[in-house]
Amino acid sequence: MSHALLRHMSVTAVVLGLFAFTGTLLVSSTNLMTEERIAENEKAALLQTLNTLIPRQQYDNDLTSDRIAVVNKEWLGSSQALMIYRARLGQKTVAAIMTVVAPDGYNGNIRMLVAIKADESLYGVRVLQHRETPGLGDGIDVDRSPWVHQFDGRSLTDPDELGWNVVKDGGVFDQFTGATISPRAVVKAVHQALLYYHRHRQMIFSTPAIMPEKERKHE
Repeated sequence: MSHALLRHMSVTAVVLGLFAFTGTLLVSSTNLMTEERIAENEKAALLQTLNTLIPRQQYDNDLTSDRIAVVNKEWLGSSQALMIYRARLGQKTVAAIMTVVAPDGYNGNIRMLVAIKADESLYGVRVLQHRETPGLGDGIDVDRSPWVHQFDGRSLTDPDELGWNVVKDGGVFDQFTGATISPRAVVKAVHQALLYYHRHRQMIFSTPAIMPEKERKHE
């Protein structure tokens, strides 16, 4: 093989290598920017939901960063880690917004946020994800009906333990016509969340926040 041909092949290999490197770099950069944009959008959507429960003027910390992960299937309904977001105003604790799962919905898990004030009363409840029957059980979703606002201001003592049931079971919370399972599951899950908060309030607010993903990568 001639010297000229070898040289040509070497140059070609280098050029192809540079193209491959440049392409890989561009793809990696694009993926990184896309991931960051998705993360920012998800954070903004989460904050918007949190602010429907706790008015922005009532806290001054970063809700999406001041969070902990807990696992308690008995009280929170899942064997997976669930997030608790903490609202503070200066040095004062304002509320905990707990991610809770009702495992006994009509069509499976009902995932929700339960916002509990420092005095153990409820700011409110929002259903995040469910597969309940359209036109029946989906009334638990605030976009479908105002049913979930029945929880606003409630606590472990308002109503009493018996009252923490749907009307059909002797409680104070309405069910839907033709659909009792979905509201029953939500009422139970909210009550369980209040009980968990009552027993673990000190831990909830004293546990160090989860380190942001970016900081963990740069440790």
